[in-house]
Amino acid sequence: MIRRRRRGARGEAGGRVLVAATYNIHSCVGVDRRYAPDRVAAVLRELDADIIGLQEIDARRRRSRELDQRGYLADATGLAIVPGSHSRDHRGRFGNALLTRFPVRAVRHIDLSVAGYEPRGAIDVDLAVDGRVLRVIVTHLGLRAGERRQQTQRLIEALAVPGDAEATLVMGDLNEWRGRRGGIPVLDRRLGRSPARRTFPSWLPVLALDRIYAGGAASLRTVAVHRSALARIASDHLPLRAGVEWAPGR
Repeated sequence: MIRRRRRGARGEAGGRVLVAATYNIHSCVGVDRRYAPDRVAAVLRELDADIIGLQEIDARRRRSRELDQRGYLADATGLAIVPGSHSRDHRGRFGNALLTRFPVRAVRHIDLSVAGYEPRGAIDVDLAVDGRVLRVIVTHLGLRAGERRQQTQRLIEALAVPGDAEATLVMGDLNEWRGRRGGIPVLDRRLGRSPARRTFPSWLPVLALDRIYAGGAASLRTVAVHRSALARIASDHLPLRAGVEWAPGR
């Protein structure tokens, strides 16, 4: 049984506490090689999060089911979905998406593609939370160190663009398997240190590939890997879940 948390919880300083999560769903193909969007949907419901960043969500319609994963997962969770721009490789079309229970104010897309590598991108979204603006960036970085360095620099440049947001979340599969190397120290300096929790592979996690950062008026209270029996089989990544405290407005 999932214990539903009380909505609108308050932190020690009186700020709002949100739950954010990031999850590479591997196109809804589990470690048993079975295509099962219903399992991924069940894991998303287990997370009981306000904001969920998804990576490797499939934009194709499979002939056997004619299933649009974006619409299916939104309906299955009761959350609104913001799709990202999708890329194409030998597996077909896939990309990022954001699920949220908050109204969406603005959507931007950051091109993170590097010449000679698989196309990549990030969703950059403004959400309305209690009359204030929360900026959320969802991304999936590349497999090569040099590629990730360039992509991290573009994220930093995007974060430097002024806007209405009082707080920022950056989440996703950063693919940094070398610990606090590559672009991780750059993001740490810009947004504050993000705990490294092992999320990959889901059946025996040894690599901290997935991260959640909070900056501005937001701070991380808790960061934990969601290790349910279903999550261990539904994808090759485990979801990462964070409690985020947003300081009271001025």
